[in-house]
Amino acid sequence: MYVKKEMIAMLLAGGQGSRLGVLTQKMAKPAVSFGSKYRIIDFPLSNCINSGIDTVGVLTQYMPRRLNAHIGIGIPWDLDRTMGGVTVLPPYESNENSDWYTGTANAIYQNLEYMESYNPEYVLILSGDHIYKMDYEVMLDFHKKNKADVTIAVMPVPMEEAKRFGIMVTDDNRRITDFQEKPEHPRSNLASMGIYIFTWKVLKEALLTNRDQPGLDFGKHVIPWCKDQGDNLFAYEFNGYWKDVGTLNSYWEANMGLIDIVPEFNLYEEYWKIYTTAVSIPPGYMAPDAVAERTIVGEGSGIYGQCYSSVIGCDVTIGKGTVIRDSIIMNGAVIKDGCELNKCIIAEECEVGSGVRLGVGDEAPNDTNPNIYNNGLVTLGEKTVIPDNVTVGKNTVIYGVTDENDYQDMCLPSGGSIIKAGDEE
Repeated sequence: MYVKKEMIAMLLAGGQGSRLGVLTQKMAKPAVSFGSKYRIIDFPLSNCINSGIDTVGVLTQYMPRRLNAHIGIGIPWDLDRTMGGVTVLPPYESNENSDWYTGTANAIYQNLEYMESYNPEYVLILSGDHIYKMDYEVMLDFHKKNKADVTIAVMPVPMEEAKRFGIMVTDDNRRITDFQEKPEHPRSNLASMGIYIFTWKVLKEALLTNRDQPGLDFGKHVIPWCKDQGDNLFAYEFNGYWKDVGTLNSYWEANMGLIDIVPEFNLYEEYWKIYTTAVSIPPGYMAPDAVAERTIVGEGSGIYGQCYSSVIGCDVTIGKGTVIRDSIIMNGAVIKDGCELNKCIIAEECEVGSGVRLGVGDEAPNDTNPNIYNNGLVTLGEKTVIPDNVTVGKNTVIYGVTDENDYQDMCLPSGGSIIKAGDEE
């Protein structure tokens, strides 16, 4: 038995996140670690509960196991409720033979029955792969005040960057008069954040009418259709911190921003908490001569070396004599003694052997995918093993259990790649 809800949230969390390379080889992008102990999906989920939204459908698809395990029944976000709470909504086969979600709006359409069961007045559509704090209740108040049918959250961006976004053109009252998808000559700098509030009957009609559109998408199909129907579309301007961590470099930059003396994005504000699944692990340990300078260190980690300007996850071991700079080391990783790591992203449960040097020498373009592995970063995929005394250059990627035979003269030069196929989960 469901109760009527004023607004429910539908959180799109099925993205592969291919621009994050090996980090999303075996997990959906929203499940990737962020800021030591968190995962990307923690941010929109925490926004929901902080905004008073207690009913959230999480739509999963690509490699959902880690995400499903992390969300569980929603206890960390106070979403373990009889009436509402969090519900994981994977694609399923119905009598209409629909199965995989083929677009953002198609995913929502396939869950009409779930939304209908709450008979909401409004539906909030969210993406699961951005880092930000936002009070959706304020956006809902804006939606109501303007008697809007659709409200789209927008953010001002520099005009020279506007061509990379969906751009909303508005009048003086913030009513949307036109929109341009990645325009060559933008007429506005208000970029869509992919966050929408729909009045329920408008959303339902739009989805039912357009359900046969291939790859049914909000930006390409639903929003233009609503505009053509003469619906009231408004732009809600957001001026807080919002980061799309869709590339390895933007992901690295967002993590590094957390360790500023006065960070632009504060993970620890009492009035707007970020909640996550708590793992029971023993306390951390800092050796007498260890250093952690401008570094976040997660619970249960043992630091025996030196860490500078880095983000260290939970249950990580940093060996004696090891020096780490400008790096992200995720949960469960082991960096053995006498290593040197510069500007690295080390995924969960990696093992780096003694005397290994990562991120040294001059830069060279990556030989497999320079559009992903760039900006001088060294990226190690989950559970990667590197043997002792290996030297690795910049713009490199390693994924899998490697041994000395995988390296020429114990070296992977800048731009090099070693990707070994592992067992799929």
